[in-house]
Amino acid sequence: MGTEHQAARFRLEDLKIPVIQAPMAGGPSTPELAAAVSAAGGLGFLAAGYKTATAMRTDIQNLTGLTNRPFGVNLFVPQASVVHPDTLQRYAGSLAPDAERFGVSLGAPRHDDDDWDNKLKVLLDLAPAVVSFTFDFPQPAVVEALQHRGVYVIATVTARDEALRALAAGADALCVQGPEAGGHRGTFAAAAPPPDVPLHGILESLTDLEVPLIAAGGIATAEHARAALAVGAAAVQAGTAFLRADEAGTKPAHRAALSSPDRFPTTGVTRAFSGRNARGLYNEFMRRHDGEAPYGYPEIHHLTTPLRAAAAAAGDPDWLNLWAGINYRNAVDAPAASILAALRP
Repeated sequence: MGTEHQAARFRLEDLKIPVIQAPMAGGPSTPELAAAVSAAGGLGFLAAGYKTATAMRTDIQNLTGLTNRPFGVNLFVPQASVVHPDTLQRYAGSLAPDAERFGVSLGAPRHDDDDWDNKLKVLLDLAPAVVSFTFDFPQPAVVEALQHRGVYVIATVTARDEALRALAAGADALCVQGPEAGGHRGTFAAAAPPPDVPLHGILESLTDLEVPLIAAGGIATAEHARAALAVGAAAVQAGTAFLRADEAGTKPAHRAALSSPDRFPTTGVTRAFSGRNARGLYNEFMRRHDGEAPYGYPEIHHLTTPLRAAAAAAGDPDWLNLWAGINYRNAVDAPAASILAALRP
């Protein structure tokens, strides 16, 4: 670990409010949302998943122009493919009527690395205060290079074995994500059922580790935040709570669904949209395809992208990935600073 930047490196304990706005890929996370949260005393985050390195650089530069407060950037760690082409072809066949319904063709189910190397170069160049990783954790050399540039490095983990791997690779802190969380579960194993131990149980299993823990999953009220801190967390991370923020880039159909509990009364875990386990409002697409959807990220993500885009354009939430945590009913339409204040433990 480099030393010349140590005095200036971010520390969780420096946050005025120990609440982190979760990175939410696919639109909700914007420079404006992250800036509003950071400026109000929390830690705002950009989501680099699905973006090019160039787009990520633009987001970071835009955010830097909006606030001088620390903020974070989240990357998806690429992994080897876990799905057979024949399996993809069968699933594409079952999705064909859905695509036809919206007059679009399914996407090419390609495997890629989400512009990984170029994104790392941008992060080493711009050196945001915090960088977090999801779906895995990079090699120690990558972590050390970021830390040498003054970056605070966070690993997203869902179980003790992942936590130990991340710490061995040099993580500064652990974002402990429970099954209550909305969006993708950050499990390292891409083709395995995610652990179902509740957030508090995971936190309790890690309190012997001498590293700051960030509690994520179902954090939607100040009471939730206080409860997580009481079992060992140094801070909490909330995503769904910010989906209806004025500054969020959440799709209109997604916003409307979040405020329609009579139509969407529950959430479920699905891999039908992306090939990886993710929690969202239970809708018609999940009802039709959950039983047959294989593991296969990012191929299935790319396969369904045109279909989801068409559903969003048509304002049809039943064919859109409506990522949401279990406490989505607590989300409100409000400025991000107000939402942050309501989460303050």
